[in-house]
Amino acid sequence: MSTKKHVYFFGAGKAEGTGKMKELLGGKGAGLAEMTNIGIPVPPGFTITTEACIYYDQHHGEYPEGLEAQIEENMKRLEETMGKKFGDVENPLLVSVRSGAKMSMPGMMDTVLNLGLNNHTVEGLAEKTQNPRMAYDAYRRFIQMFSNVVLGIKHHEFEFILNEVKEEEGVKQDTELSVQGLRNVIARYLSMLREVEKIHFPQEPKEQLKKAIDAVFESWDTPRAVTYRKLYNIPDDLGTGVNVQAMVFGNMGWDSGTGVAFTRNPSTGEKKFYGEYLLNAQGEDVVAGIRTPNPIDNLPKEMPGVYQQLVDVYQKLESHYRDMQDIEFTIEGGKLFMLQTRTGKRTAQSAIKVAVDMVHEGLITRQEGIMRIEPRQLDQLLHRHIDPKATVEVLATGLPASPGAACGMVVLDPDDACQWVEEGKKVILVRNETSPDDIHGMAVAQGILTARGGMTSHAAVVARGMGKCCVAGCEAIKVDGHGKQFTVKDKIIKEGDFITLDGSTGRVILGQAPTIEPEMSEEGRILLQWADEIKRLGVRTNADDPKSAGIAREFGAQGIGLCRTEHMFFAEDRLPIMQEMILANDEKERRQALDKLLPMQKEDFIGIFKAMDGLPVTIRLLDPPLHEFLPKHEELLVELATLKATKGDQNKIKEIQDLLHKVETLREVNPMLGLRGCRLGITYPEVSQMQTRAIFEAACELTKEGCKVLPEVMIPLVGDVQELKLQKDLTDKVAKETFEKYGLAVDYLVGTMIELPRAAITADKIASEAQFFSFGTNDLTQTTFGFSRDDAEGKFLDRYLEQGVLPQNPFEVLDREGVGELVKIGIEKGRTTKPNLKVGICGEHGGEPNSVEFCHLANLTYVSCSPYRVPIARLAAAQAKIKNG
Repeated sequence: MSTKKHVYFFGAGKAEGTGKMKELLGGKGAGLAEMTNIGIPVPPGFTITTEACIYYDQHHGEYPEGLEAQIEENMKRLEETMGKKFGDVENPLLVSVRSGAKMSMPGMMDTVLNLGLNNHTVEGLAEKTQNPRMAYDAYRRFIQMFSNVVLGIKHHEFEFILNEVKEEEGVKQDTELSVQGLRNVIARYLSMLREVEKIHFPQEPKEQLKKAIDAVFESWDTPRAVTYRKLYNIPDDLGTGVNVQAMVFGNMGWDSGTGVAFTRNPSTGEKKFYGEYLLNAQGEDVVAGIRTPNPIDNLPKEMPGVYQQLVDVYQKLESHYRDMQDIEFTIEGGKLFMLQTRTGKRTAQSAIKVAVDMVHEGLITRQEGIMRIEPRQLDQLLHRHIDPKATVEVLATGLPASPGAACGMVVLDPDDACQWVEEGKKVILVRNETSPDDIHGMAVAQGILTARGGMTSHAAVVARGMGKCCVAGCEAIKVDGHGKQFTVKDKIIKEGDFITLDGSTGRVILGQAPTIEPEMSEEGRILLQWADEIKRLGVRTNADDPKSAGIAREFGAQGIGLCRTEHMFFAEDRLPIMQEMILANDEKERRQALDKLLPMQKEDFIGIFKAMDGLPVTIRLLDPPLHEFLPKHEELLVELATLKATKGDQNKIKEIQDLLHKVETLREVNPMLGLRGCRLGITYPEVSQMQTRAIFEAACELTKEGCKVLPEVMIPLVGDVQELKLQKDLTDKVAKETFEKYGLAVDYLVGTMIELPRAAITADKIASEAQFFSFGTNDLTQTTFGFSRDDAEGKFLDRYLEQGVLPQNPFEVLDREGVGELVKIGIEKGRTTKPNLKVGICGEHGGEPNSVEFCHLANLTYVSCSPYRVPIARLAAAQAKIKNG
């Protein structure tokens, strides 16, 4: 029986793998194989498969059968290809060991460079290359990186020694250290490991390699990698590939260097080569932001031949992959080598422009362009930005690494950032430079500010992927982590002070700068127009006022799928009248209060109908329990006790006592399942009469003015067809009376929300009275799971997600197995009674891409979501059609 293949070689113009093998080789390994196969200069090496990582993880650090032998065999092949020997003191082969999962996770897993160096091979490398400075610089880098990644020693232990030696030599940059200075650094590193950490640094290259491979496998499950996967919904069972590759040296001198580049601008999408490089440096110097790099536009002046070769390579790669590429390169002695290509992380603005431009360039089809955009990215486009007319105090200007505006309190530690956000604060994370270990703090921050690093640094790349505003390389700020502050010249900004970041210009602004509403770009409008031509699902909005309705219409909403009338009664001028109605002793008093509310409610509907002229408007009658409009029971008790203790006004005491009695009368053990929705309208029909009269009077008055009004009255919380019949008969009666009064008729529909399991199961009967269904999936999720959303999210749902009880929060992503089955049953049964029954969904699931796909598959008529999620739903609906037909 042959041993399974776990290692794939690439080199000398031929690779055993291909670019289509991301699942097995990871993105980096597949990219290296593909570049090799299409003739791009890549240092040779081999990739250990993701399957080997999964085996290692599942078998507590054991390798699968045959892996060690395959690694040894491929190391020999690499030695032959390079003409060097691993561990040889005269002509040593050095390798890098890098991670690479199927999905790009920039900086989240581990890398070790210059592996194979020890106290003897470093001398051989110095002699062979005739470049002792490069050799000792590589060795000090290797000790620091290996010790951090494999041995778990913190970077700052080494940085302290490095800075100490630089101070002794009177230099500021690492590149200025002498050979003897580098020897001193190495000696002190090894001494610190021995004496402080009680660790003898491994000198055997094969041991170094084994430990580095293990460390990369294990980095799949580091907290930062797990956090990143959660943020981006990346499965935990993919594993990472390990890429062992012959080293090329960007630190050979000033004819060498390293860089990161994008084939188009990842912030704006502009079709222009974009990137950064450093001469006499290695890759981590650019990515980690240790030195602020040079823009790629400077490279033609310093190395015109290399730059032209780089241009030829990037154009070939973009044409080959038909997408924007993120590339890493090293120049060794004037010769170019490519170390990576992958699909570039980009902002929403960039993603949309690149997709639309590539369609116009004939590189991809419209459908491919639509599928290139992650729907949630559109959220970024709808971020507010700083008002250009505002007068602001600019503290400093850095690099505009990721666009948008962000305002928050300064916080310098990622753990503190998480704590402050839990307390309800908005924060800006300020660091010298970020590292992968900061991912949790970056995820919760409004924006990120770094003193060091460039446009391709860790902070910039991760922020763009998250859609976070970021200003990087702001060298004017001096970050004092211990003092919990940063300074700009003579200004001190302390933790807790507010700053605003302008990620589009790089400005750092003192205080809270005013912002204005965003606008959709021309490319965004084109893309969404293409989406509308493809999608089957309609997209409506949830809106309770004319402003929200107008915003949604601008974003392409095709009507209102949910107008919640209860929100209108919380206004300052209405709440007392609403309370008067609730506290009434009989129907007569209730009607007197309702008569005061009628003109107010009618004005609400007039405004919304005008905003949606010609489009349907679904209005849900009063839904919440009445006690929500009254003061809280506990607050009344405190007020009453205070009045009694201070011998307050007796009339006021009597008033509070009466109110308290009414509140106690209305209190329910489980108000979510109590007197609310249609039960309220049946118990107090005059409430439904007032609301429906307001709807139809508004519709008639606007119809007379020439406005096209399409009202849809939605009865909430129906569990039995008779409940719907009673409220529908009432609605029809009020409509008839109103039409007679105005001398005209308006087309209208009466339907119901399906938000109880019984409603879904008896939907065939309910459909005999309903002209439309709208699934209220927020409440349907609660009643299906038996969860109270507030209690579940506050007490145990996080634990359920951590322990894998549930794959996702069912209030955010529709639960297809349970709630989804009820939706399908409801649609199927409803349409057995009325084949053309219009069916929508009006919970916030209507703007969540996975849930929108379910709605497409379940053959709903439309989805409805908040105004700012309308573009997301439009794109998700088109993608669902493309994926599923």
